[in-house]
Amino acid sequence: MSLKNIRLEVMEAIEPKVQGFMDSFLIPIEDIWQPSDFLPDSQNENFFAETEQIREEAKELGYDFWVTLVADTITEEALPTYESWLMDVEGIDQHSGKENGWSKWVRAWTAEENRHGDVLNKYLYLSGRVNMREIEITTQHLISDGFDIGTDRDPYKNFVYTTFQELATNISHKRVGKMAKEKGNALLGKMCNIIAGDEMRHHLAYREFVKTILGQDPNGMIEAFADMMKKKIVMPAHFLRESGDSIGSAFEQFSDCAQRLGVYTAQDYIEILKKLNDYWEVGNLRGLSEQAEKARDYLMKLPDRLQRISERMQFGQDQHKFKWVEANGML
Repeated sequence: MSLKNIRLEVMEAIEPKVQGFMDSFLIPIEDIWQPSDFLPDSQNENFFAETEQIREEAKELGYDFWVTLVADTITEEALPTYESWLMDVEGIDQHSGKENGWSKWVRAWTAEENRHGDVLNKYLYLSGRVNMREIEITTQHLISDGFDIGTDRDPYKNFVYTTFQELATNISHKRVGKMAKEKGNALLGKMCNIIAGDEMRHHLAYREFVKTILGQDPNGMIEAFADMMKKKIVMPAHFLRESGDSIGSAFEQFSDCAQRLGVYTAQDYIEILKKLNDYWEVGNLRGLSEQAEKARDYLMKLPDRLQRISERMQFGQDQHKFKWVEANGML
């Protein structure tokens, strides 16, 4: 049986469990927070006073902070790319004419994620500290350019990627929220923290998808995990660019900025890998094929190897002049 057929068979076998995952890791629409819960109500007579408070509190945040928050927002706003990619994964069937758990998951996950870019975009607009038109151009470019995360249509690889990436975004949003709070910006801190909470729930769900697949097809799953780590988990905004620039040209500068701030670092990448190895009990897997055993051994040795590499890595210390954040953002 081909790899494709095995993966489809496993996805079909697990599909009845997806509703349970949705019940455990997603929140009913009527109960979950919405962006308007945090932002000034334009129908309220206090709207301008509350907006002025946002603008005043925003003055305490520095240039690298704004660049990171903008890039995080743009990454969240490129959600159409992520949904269309996942809907095309093998086994996520929206065309069979019957209710498919996997496609239901992707739509519901997308609906929760959609609120993140929505609330952050509105906050940036009200803050008066950034160039919204340049941000909007970058967002349109990122959606138009798409992305290639190295997973093809393979569900195993896509679930490894989403497990890893959801935890990375949890870390980033949580740290941005902490920095905002330390600068006296309680509203932004609360917004980022609650977004981080969503990302953690989603991480836990995708982590369970992989664990469940390991129980069905340990050889295929562990080989897919190793393959993704050999390619390296790229960020969803790796094609990031500003107006007039080439595809991907802004991503390295943003990454350096996030590294300088300590929002998301090479060490975080290593720690996430360690956590996944531990949770999926990679080192304890037995009865594997020869190729899968090699993949397991590679994954167990990889954190130490990456640690040695990270100790030699150099990151840019110069502030790149982004078009998103003009002089009034550099305080």
